[in-house]
Amino acid sequence: MGTDPELRKGVGLFPVIALGLGTAIGVSIFSVIAPATALAGPAMLLSVVFAAVPMFVIAVTYAFMGSALPASGASYEWPRRFVSEKLAFIIVWLRIAGNVGAMFILALVLVRYLSFIVPLPTKLTMAGLFVLVFGLNILGISIAATVQTMLMVVLVGFFAIFVGFGGTDVAPEAFTPFMTGGWGGVFAAIPLLVGLFFGIEAATEVGGEVRNSRRNIPLGIALAISTAVVVYLLVGGVTLGLLGAERLASSETPILDAMAELVGREAAQPIVAVAAVAAIGTSLNALAMGFSRSLYAMGHSGALPSILGRVHPRFGTPYVALGAMFVACILGLFMPTSLAPLFLAVNIPTLLKFCTTCLSSIVLVRTEPALYEQAGFKLGKGATQVWAVLGMVMALLVTALGVSTDWRPYLALTLWGLVGVAVYFARPLWTKEAPLEAH
Repeated sequence: MGTDPELRKGVGLFPVIALGLGTAIGVSIFSVIAPATALAGPAMLLSVVFAAVPMFVIAVTYAFMGSALPASGASYEWPRRFVSEKLAFIIVWLRIAGNVGAMFILALVLVRYLSFIVPLPTKLTMAGLFVLVFGLNILGISIAATVQTMLMVVLVGFFAIFVGFGGTDVAPEAFTPFMTGGWGGVFAAIPLLVGLFFGIEAATEVGGEVRNSRRNIPLGIALAISTAVVVYLLVGGVTLGLLGAERLASSETPILDAMAELVGREAAQPIVAVAAVAAIGTSLNALAMGFSRSLYAMGHSGALPSILGRVHPRFGTPYVALGAMFVACILGLFMPTSLAPLFLAVNIPTLLKFCTTCLSSIVLVRTEPALYEQAGFKLGKGATQVWAVLGMVMALLVTALGVSTDWRPYLALTLWGLVGVAVYFARPLWTKEAPLEAH
């Protein structure tokens, strides 16, 4: 599928970076630092560093896999080819719920910020955002990638100004006492903050549409994760220093509240609204690319109805899969709006996806020496497998830590997984011929 001639290669290096940064920074920095501070206090910054460690390890595996076997819908194609078709199906099935939850969070946070300027009906405006994202992505990946890069430039510019001016007004006493929640609070915040880095690997989901993918994917991932760490620590530290831990922990719009400390709320609202539009726009756009490519890959292989594998003859986009994604997001509007359980519901399937990707890399190294040798980025064979094992361990550890934060998303995902099992065994109803193999 990585060389499928129907999918157009319209993504270069800068869009690869923008896909990773946009998916991660878009929603989390505007919302998740508040519930994380409620758990860990000022030590939330320490939790950010800890949360970056497993994602750094996992990013090494993604850089290797993306440069060895670029594929659209990689999170399904890799485990399907190297591990197990059944496991690949159930992981991506769980990610359908996770992706819907992620897009719901993005749209909800965006509407909250826009409502400070113009009163808006929440669910109706969210539906309108889904229409815009669908329309943008249906027109071609090069257009979507260009918009992604432009929005990312606006967002990074805003954060540079925010940190530059806000850093001079930071109150040192806001960081003391530092570990108000103890080590328990620090570790409890990690499952929420790991999501700060989710999406760093986003470009691998459109790997078949990346130009010079064996170079651009690993380089883009490396630049995205290093930039994300710096941005989160600076923005989180300035926000904490301006608001204090107690106020930050209870804030629904922490960046807006912190900006209001600098220029007043009336002036801060339009500034932060523009930044929020850029941030949420990049994340919605990147998620739509990845979400639709997963559905496309499953349709292309026969795991779901083959109509999902169709590509638009003019635009070169998986238009049926994009339509299915849009319908799923509209149905997702009926979800509750409590953010902490939603963050976990999004993070759990993604962590499981990381595990299967790491396992896929181990199998690739052991069984496909030609693919290993052609990788644009690779460690030694032994080191590649060690990194993959570490990534699996860390992903499973963070998944387990999430139970202490909120057990309800685990139950909901289990029930959704059982629905997926039923769908898997119903495949003969729509599959009348052998599944298509990945190219």
